[in-house]
Amino acid sequence: MNSPPGQDQPAPAVPPDSARLLFLMADIGVVLYLILDIAAQSLPPHYNPISTAESDLAVGPYGYIMAINFLNRGLLSLAFLYAFLRTVAASGVDSAKFRTGVYLLGVWGVGALLLAAFPTDVPSSPVSWHGAIHLVVALLAFIGGAFGTISISMKLGDYETLRGARRFALALAAVAVLFLLLLFGLPFVAPHLASKIGGVTERVLIGSVLTWILYVSVYLVRRKETLAPVP
Repeated sequence: MNSPPGQDQPAPAVPPDSARLLFLMADIGVVLYLILDIAAQSLPPHYNPISTAESDLAVGPYGYIMAINFLNRGLLSLAFLYAFLRTVAASGVDSAKFRTGVYLLGVWGVGALLLAAFPTDVPSSPVSWHGAIHLVVALLAFIGGAFGTISISMKLGDYETLRGARRFALALAAVAVLFLLLLFGLPFVAPHLASKIGGVTERVLIGSVLTWILYVSVYLVRRKETLAPVP
């Protein structure tokens, strides 16, 4: 039944159906990322996951698997962002409140797409032009992912129905920032140690951001209420 003239229409459900589908696609993308990463790691030339960067998996006879996974990471991240913005807009919330975090996480997503196009240089090989681009893009993408998640997480508490997501989302984002600092700071403080654990440090950073995307998307899909500012 239509509401009488002058009576406020009820706010739409959160998230809208189109956003739910994109959130689902992002969740599937995260699971697929793990599967493809394991597959690439298990194939020759068998890089050491503890000490060797994940990007090295894109170099070698089966490097195309990791290249596909970079594309997957970029697409799932951008799908999540679009769904997130659709969810916010459908509830009448000013998306500008999340602008900084969305832009930063967008850098993470676009950066992953570019990583697929510009392969890295494996250790002990000369730095190539595409390897140099890869390093710069990876740095910007990691910064965007870590600080983008923490920026959005800090704003989740501003809305009653998102308060429950804030604590765990913020914890995941804090882990991402911590390992970002370790990844790029440890080589200056303890270069020998950094060379031994650089691979796992990078993987924890990437895993934290992807787990954050998975957690927030699942949380939003399960919400039935509309977003409402906390009094």
